[in-house]
Amino acid sequence: MMSAVQQVPEGRYGASRSADARADRKLKIAAIVLGTLFAAMMCWFGWYYVAGNKFSGEIIAFKTYDDSVKVHLEIRKDSGASGYCTIRSQAADGAEVGRADFRFSGHEDRIDKVVTLRTTGGRGTSAELVGCHAD
Repeated sequence: MMSAVQQVPEGRYGASRSADARADRKLKIAAIVLGTLFAAMMCWFGWYYVAGNKFSGEIIAFKTYDDSVKVHLEIRKDSGASGYCTIRSQAADGAEVGRADFRFSGHEDRIDKVVTLRTTGGRGTSAELVGCHAD
């Protein structure tokens, strides 16, 4: 029995299969390297966001008055860190009637403090902690 295996003239029908295999291997290696770098970058950003956040706060209670809102805050931070928390108040109709930043610093890692947020344009009916940020 005779088998008829024909070889095509080299270069006539494009690149050889071995060149395609090398190109595929290079693309796979490049994809693995880029994927690994991307995953490492995402892990670093996640770690930095969680571990780097040294300043947080929580509203314990608040009391509203005609021209202000007294807010009891609990701040948790690294010892010696400083930063600020932003608090806002809204009227019954949802309009913002007060917003202010309050600074905290010192060697304590937990601070309980009552701050006064002045309101204008209406009586505040709420107190909302917008966020806390370390310096």
